[in-house]
Amino acid sequence: MSDKIGLFTGSFDPMTNGHLDIIERASKLFEKLYVGIFYNPHKEGFLTLESRKRGLVNALNHLENVDVVLSHDELVVDVAKQLGATVLVRGLRNATDLEYEASFDYYNHQLSPEIETIYLRSRQEHLYISSSAVRELLKFGQDLAPYVPNSILEEIRNEKKY
Repeated sequence: MSDKIGLFTGSFDPMTNGHLDIIERASKLFEKLYVGIFYNPHKEGFLTLESRKRGLVNALNHLENVDVVLSHDELVVDVAKQLGATVLVRGLRNATDLEYEASFDYYNHQLSPEIETIYLRSRQEHLYISSSAVRELLKFGQDLAPYVPNSILEEIRNEKKY
């Protein structure tokens, strides 16, 4: 295990089993891993930030070295510096994700060259799971249990969205 601190960020709206897999795998690479729920001004919120945080905390409570943090109106690299993180963790499902992430990596490196980015490739069984697909399934009344952790199902039910 490394003495480095990692930061994995996203809007997690909602968190999926793909996110959970990346977090579990990344937690083995760092002494401390922060999972940052970031507000994305380009996405309309589905779950409240508080509900997302509660769901993530419950889904990740089996990982002793993982903490969940919220961020609104801050750059990822600034939050990483505040937390002492030297590595950003990103998950990739496909080439489209890589292209999207590469643009952020470029700016993150320009702003904070001391912070490295690593990519973890999604496992085969999670390649097609995305938060937007989960939200669409929900609109049509489909069972979300195969795609999201139980704690996230609970939060969706508590917000009466399921």
